[in-house]
Amino acid sequence: MIPSLRLPFNRAWTPQKYRRFLALIEERSGVATQFRHSETPCFLPAPLIDKMTRYGREMVEQLLADAAYLRDSEAAIPERYRVPHEAPLPLFVQADFGLDANLEPKLVEIQGFPSLYAYQPVVAECYREAYGNGIDASLSAQPGGLEMEEYHRLLRRAIVGEHDPANVILLEIDPTRQKTWCDFLVTEKLFGVRAVDLRALRKDGNRLWYERDGQWTPVERIYNRVIVDELERRAFALPFDFRDDLQVEWAGHPNWFFRLSKFSLPYLHHPSVPRAQFLDRVGQVDHPERYVLKPLYSFAGLGVIVGPTLQDLAAVPVAKRSQFLLQERVDFVPVIETPAGAAKIEVRIMYIWLEEMRAVNTIVRMGRGSQMGVDHNKDLEWVGGSVGFIAS
Repeated sequence: MIPSLRLPFNRAWTPQKYRRFLALIEERSGVATQFRHSETPCFLPAPLIDKMTRYGREMVEQLLADAAYLRDSEAAIPERYRVPHEAPLPLFVQADFGLDANLEPKLVEIQGFPSLYAYQPVVAECYREAYGNGIDASLSAQPGGLEMEEYHRLLRRAIVGEHDPANVILLEIDPTRQKTWCDFLVTEKLFGVRAVDLRALRKDGNRLWYERDGQWTPVERIYNRVIVDELERRAFALPFDFRDDLQVEWAGHPNWFFRLSKFSLPYLHHPSVPRAQFLDRVGQVDHPERYVLKPLYSFAGLGVIVGPTLQDLAAVPVAKRSQFLLQERVDFVPVIETPAGAAKIEVRIMYIWLEEMRAVNTIVRMGRGSQMGVDHNKDLEWVGGSVGFIAS
């Protein structure tokens, strides 16, 4: 987006530097890349990131001030996943934006669930080291020029709280087989918090325990990374019930997975939000190709249909139509010039909400298809996960 930075980077790029970047990722995270990383970081103007940051905050504030939304989103939490002692605010917030033809940010989705908070600074560090002078040292990878020491302090407070890290776990399903295993490993390196398969927990009364270095250790705080959609698909027995009144704190209360999600989109009235409706409330659709059909609680673009047909809409069972959205389609424009052609980007603004809802990092996804997740564009180059270096 910034020609004075983009063009020299493209000219100086070599396959050897990219291979060095990937090798550094493996060395620093402890595992080979599990998803495609772009050949390039993105150079983004600070006013654009500031606008996205402000938009995300405005949308969350709007939702939390909407009594109807608060009532309806509470009712939308499935009974079997309704966790007691809900936190009044989401600890982690992510707002994803694409850019329209006027280079205005348009919301893709918003979620109250964490993502690659530990891993993204490692990716930025590896880009810097592999490409050397190709990335100006004055560019920050954190919004607002946040220093890395402060970033890690905030993240430690959010994940570990006031506890001994040995009593804090990162909860997942088959963590070593997740594409985000790289983030789990970096989280442990930074904070001493280990990833634990939820099936490996043991419940005794109202306490949870896990095995650490051969000893059963009490769990006092859970950094929750369990995707309910995956739990539903795999349908295995759990050692505890999410409805149990457990003696545990949640770093990211699970109810916000449902409350602040695609479910929120129909309640948002903001210039950056394409109009969305629950599918069960949609009448006649004359031009379905102008919309996107989205399941409410899937991740990584699973089940999303861009430009559905009338047959696609009719195929959604009546009983499940309330679990789908029909949203106005926005054609995001390619804005990053690469040797393989211009690429679109989707920018995720990552917040931590302690004393305030603070933007602390970004994730950038690059692509040339209709969807931007790392599971798409698999056979293309100069696409995939990236970072944003911000130029003031």
